[in-house]
Amino acid sequence: MDLAFLHPLYEHPGPWASVYVGTSAPTESMAHERSLTAAAVSHELAEQGADEATCRAVHQAVEELRHDAEPHGRALFAHDGRVVLDPPLAAPPPANQAFWAPLPRAAPLLDLAGEDPVCVVAYVDRRGARFELRDALGGEDAGAVVGRQWPVHRTSTVDWSERHFQLRVENTWEHNAAEVADALAVCQEDTRADLLILVGEDRERHAVRDRLPQRLLDRVVEAPHGAGSRLLDEDVARIRAEHVRRLAADEVERFLAARGPDAEGRRGTVEDVADLVEAAREHRIDELLVRAEGPDTHRAVWVGEDPDQLAVRRTELRTLGLAEDRARSARADDALLRSAVATGAPAMSVTPAPEATDAGIPVGGLGALLRWT
Repeated sequence: MDLAFLHPLYEHPGPWASVYVGTSAPTESMAHERSLTAAAVSHELAEQGADEATCRAVHQAVEELRHDAEPHGRALFAHDGRVVLDPPLAAPPPANQAFWAPLPRAAPLLDLAGEDPVCVVAYVDRRGARFELRDALGGEDAGAVVGRQWPVHRTSTVDWSERHFQLRVENTWEHNAAEVADALAVCQEDTRADLLILVGEDRERHAVRDRLPQRLLDRVVEAPHGAGSRLLDEDVARIRAEHVRRLAADEVERFLAARGPDAEGRRGTVEDVADLVEAAREHRIDELLVRAEGPDTHRAVWVGEDPDQLAVRRTELRTLGLAEDRARSARADDALLRSAVATGAPAMSVTPAPEATDAGIPVGGLGALLRWT
């Protein structure tokens, strides 16, 4: 997950209000439900010590979600009486949650908004294709390709005089498949789609896939639906979830491969919180890996206003130019995310990979692949 969009959260010192709210399907009582949710989360923030202006800003933002078309929910990050960032969620939160803490509670975004693959669904037939852009928030038309319209149907005769016509039909199919593949490659480049889903009869799907550029083949998924079928939301959700699982599994495999020492005796990963904190201060985190609910994710570390002011023990901050009375306790996952944002490192949840959860990788729930300078 590219964390650049979180920069506004670290331009101001805390404390911060962080709220995760689900938005269910519209109902007649939706306005009333939103009002109850707004009151509940603002009350929870006040109980945790949030100032009145920030509670009021969150209350208003949650009530306004009655006009929101987001199908899953939003995260709200508020500070000093205003909502600074409100990204949509790609998955509903398990429950409405509110946090008041020195740092934004951003770690849940890795699971709720992290990997949100965008798909181009291509409905392919012998005459061309139409494209649809699909993601967690819905779908929209993405264009169409109209190839040669004749001849596209074979005849049933096997008379030798018809062979030339049959060859023309084959040429039409091949020409149209090439046009669809070219247009699909352009569509992917324009939309930056993560997945290309081909829907149609076997021959048409295979013909288009065979003509796509090599660089796109690992993004292609074929859906065994007949011509004229529309891919259901459940089908897209399943394909997207499988893609996220593969990404997480690949990162776990890369992490495990880098655990051992290289030719110079250096290890390419760290998992211990103290080692992670040191790597973060030295800007050596190349990618942060988080396994939700690992025991180290909620371990307390000490932070200052600067992302490099990060320590396991409060007394360490004096060597980083911060007086102890200005140090604040924060969750390790949120503190390391702030460091990752500051240094341009991506982060990923490995929770979707069953092998990571079952084997407890990273060990405490936090790990990093390192960059060397």
